Amino acid sequence: MEPFRVIPTMMCGGTSEVMEADENIQQICDKVKTHVEQKAGKNYDVFTAKSYKSQVVAGTNYFIKVHVGGDEHLHIRVWEKLTCNGGEVELSDIQLSKSHHDPIEYF
Repeated sequence: MEPFRVIPTMMCGGTSEVMEADENIQQICDKVKTHVEQKAGKNYDVFTAKSYKSQVVAGTNYFIKVHVGGDEHLHIRVWEKLTCNGGEVELSDIQLSKSHHDPIEYF
């Protein structure tokens, strides 16, 4: 019998560690870009996902740091619904005037 192994996980309901954005996270950002621009009241020529945290809920919340040009960044929270509920993504909130160094936190 194999010994019991403890596998580190995030606290139930908590967010993951910060991870580097990948193609999947960029696709999520691309899907909500228009909604972010409407909420921010401006258009962005640059909209590049840099890093993110995730939180498992009834689907997944993504807290994503997005580079929008120069030294300017945004933090966006996007909810990805469970596949059985359609799997769509929905912009939940944004934080403006962030820098590359600002940590991604729950909002």
